[in-house]
Amino acid sequence: MAWDEWEQLKSDALQRRQDSAQMQLNSVDAGSGGTYGPFVVPSQFGVLKASQKDLATIGKSAHTLYNELWDKARVAVVGSDSAAADLSKQGFALGAGLQHVSTRWEEQLKSLMDACAHIANHMHVTKNVHAGDDDYIARQTSSIAVLDAGFDERVGAPGEPNSVYGEQSKKKE
Repeated sequence: MAWDEWEQLKSDALQRRQDSAQMQLNSVDAGSGGTYGPFVVPSQFGVLKASQKDLATIGKSAHTLYNELWDKARVAVVGSDSAAADLSKQGFALGAGLQHVSTRWEEQLKSLMDACAHIANHMHVTKNVHAGDDDYIARQTSSIAVLDAGFDERVGAPGEPNSVYGEQSKKKE
């Protein structure tokens, strides 16, 4: 958000406060597209769904990128370091600049490779965790079905008085 936008928002809020003598609760306008809060209706926005195939594809892509960065992007570091050392030995100031660029390149490359490794590992772990969650949910719901069946021990037909309790005596007159 730019500074002028912030100033405009502050002046608009001040104007609204001065125009209204009543108390106002701050809230997000329902049509603003915000999805945070207790009033979010999941069916309105859809259900988050990621299959194991999707997660595996993302993890594989991150791993492939990591390997390609390791094999191809690191090649520039060795050549740049060598050229920087040679230029510095010859007294060129460009050698120190090239060494600085090479060092920054290697730092950024390592950062990117770490991010790729993190994504690949996270997708692998996520796949295993959610598979375990799915198994757990299936076990719990099957247990509920067994428990529910135990409560369905009718002796008579639905709507009929239960004969186990005997006949109801007539009310005293």
